[in-house]
Amino acid sequence: RPSLPDSLPVICQAPNHDKIFFALGHQHLGLTQGAITGKLIGQLVTGQAPEIDLTPFCISRFN
Repeated sequence: RPSLPDSLPVICQAPNHDKIFFALGHQHLGLTQGAITGKLIGQLVTGQAPEIDLTPFCISRFN
């Protein structure tokens, strides 16, 4: 199961790429978190503000 060092998923738009979005690293919670992750990615893709702050889930936290 894909996981990241801090145990949080990545849910964000790719830095410097307006047509690439990340939704990965949910570990064993992928099935239960899939619906809200899809909704959040859908909001990003359509230019809407996500209903929660996605800063903690941005891939740039690993820079």
